[in-house]
Amino acid sequence: MSDAKALEKTTIDTIRTLAMDAVQAANSGHPGTPMALAPVIYTIWSRFLRHDPARPELPDRDRFVLSLGHASMLLYGTLHLSGYDLPLDQIRNFRQLGSACAGHPEYRHCPGVETTTGPLGAGLGNSVGMAIAQRRLAAAFNRPGHELFRHRVVALCGDGDMMEGVAMEAASLAGHLGLSNLVWVYDDNRITIEGDTSLAFSEDVGARMKAMGWEVSWVPDANDVEALAAALAASGATGGRPHLVIVRSHIAYGAPNLQDQADAHGAPLGEEEVKLAKAAYGWDPEARFLVPEEAKAAFSGRCRERGAALAADWDQRLAAYRAAFPEEAALLDRHLAGELPEGWDADLPVFEPSPKGMAGRAASGKVINAVAGRIPWMMGGSADLGPSNKTSIAGGGSFEAGRPAGRNLHFGVREHAMGAIANGMALSGLRAYTGTFFVFSDYMRPAHRLAGLMKLPVIWVFTHDSIGVGEDGPTHQPIEHLAALRAVPGIDVVRPGDANEVVEAWRCALASKDRPTAIVLSRQDHPTFDRDRMGAAAGLARGAYVLCPSRKEIPDVILIGTGTELQLAVRAAEELAADGVDARVVSMPCQEAFLRQDPVYRESVLPEDCRARVAVEAGTSFGWERFVGRRGAIVAHDDFGASAPGKVLFEHFGFTVAAVVAAAREQLGRA
Repeated sequence: MSDAKALEKTTIDTIRTLAMDAVQAANSGHPGTPMALAPVIYTIWSRFLRHDPARPELPDRDRFVLSLGHASMLLYGTLHLSGYDLPLDQIRNFRQLGSACAGHPEYRHCPGVETTTGPLGAGLGNSVGMAIAQRRLAAAFNRPGHELFRHRVVALCGDGDMMEGVAMEAASLAGHLGLSNLVWVYDDNRITIEGDTSLAFSEDVGARMKAMGWEVSWVPDANDVEALAAALAASGATGGRPHLVIVRSHIAYGAPNLQDQADAHGAPLGEEEVKLAKAAYGWDPEARFLVPEEAKAAFSGRCRERGAALAADWDQRLAAYRAAFPEEAALLDRHLAGELPEGWDADLPVFEPSPKGMAGRAASGKVINAVAGRIPWMMGGSADLGPSNKTSIAGGGSFEAGRPAGRNLHFGVREHAMGAIANGMALSGLRAYTGTFFVFSDYMRPAHRLAGLMKLPVIWVFTHDSIGVGEDGPTHQPIEHLAALRAVPGIDVVRPGDANEVVEAWRCALASKDRPTAIVLSRQDHPTFDRDRMGAAAGLARGAYVLCPSRKEIPDVILIGTGTELQLAVRAAEELAADGVDARVVSMPCQEAFLRQDPVYRESVLPEDCRARVAVEAGTSFGWERFVGRRGAIVAHDDFGASAPGKVLFEHFGFTVAAVVAAAREQLGRA
């Protein structure tokens, strides 16, 4: 064996042994896959991936996604050896409180981690979003002779990823869009936690992916570095198709008693088996967390050298671009800084008071078209519901294979992938938005949770927000969905009460840098309030505000409403006033934002001394107790809907002015 090959083997075995030692020390984790795939990740990072350990945020770097996030030590060991700022002590504290090396890779916690992965398949959806983002950024900023954005996306996945529906939804769209800048490397080790994959998984993955428009190649042995390098090199010339490389590996490679066994998937090998595996590699069985200096120096040196050249090339291209296109460069600077263009909100509409008003979805569509032209990196679409969700950018064109300048992304009926793809787009700097009926937010829940965890400013447009959907019936009428989405940490759930609150909802969502926003909108028309005599819609930014003031500092009763039911609270207050009851109306479009306000502001809106409170919302009552108190009244609906016209259903289920008035009077002992 040549000296170069021997050094390469030492580096690969270092990745393996670090994984074994870290999992053993933590007494928790997944050692088998890192042991199997160490040659694969070494080849990707040393020969294919364009990255710079000294500048992990380089805008035109290739993106690497470890979709099989349980194999996190595979990535941590590689990051440490290739020169990223990840000290060995962090690996020694794998899976311990405060360590950058969490059980599954977490975005923002560890340099070089591009996305939070662990829920299988989600990372593959993210990778499709990243590949779409590269195409969109290239269309927005690249000019002839000045190609700024030309990076690729590589995702490493396993059998579990390939079984997940989200992955296949994402693969279908990637193939349809011809994302030739996307490579998936599939670890075909044929082992799951329960045993051999034949227990539940027997299809021909290559044939399935080919049918979805992918180029497919095979590497029979994960240890064959040259074959893998050749397959990766060929992925750049796939004739407008994404590329899948299927690699056959052996889980827990080198462990004499556990190789190819399910027991090696998700548990430490045990001290004796670790020693035997190290001996099989020609390693000192007693060594712990051993990192040979020559291996780290060679691997990090190679990556840093290539990275420095990549960074210098980017800097040179960017400088030339600034000189040739100063206006575009100014926009690019704001994009790279995570800022919106100056004057991005100059065209936001102001809606005149109207008893008829308009549907929330209609107002939202007008807002999208008012801002999209000023934010080139704003891009989104719907899960085959654009005309209903009003999410289309007029004149923006469709993003399609061969037409990356399109602003409207057609996700198809793929809600779960839509959420994961939008997260990937946001991770690459796009202001991504999606659209579907609110009831189908259930299909997006995993992506919502990960967006909240990663603090991604994705915007989800949800229309048809209640029993107001009407004749489509209970299958399409969201009931528990507001409470369920509000339960996810890190998300702002906004249900605007009129068209001008819709405007403010979008203003806040686009201005956010670290929180996803769900904008929940009506299908049916509802009044646009007269803001000259009521609270300004800008109060939405604080989550809740006084829409209709009371005469007294402490009112007799406070009526709280959201969405289409806010009008019921306003009309109920007028009726109560005629009966001598002093009522304050509070619009509470976003509970999360209100709870972030200081106690003084919260007290000014909901004074503690006013114990008579009524909340009205066409959804489940769950969660409203914190705002109305244990004895407060909640006009809500804790059962499914029915099939009938929306107006009939609101009357039938008790969403009426009379019901709100009755609840208020009961609170005051005047029933």
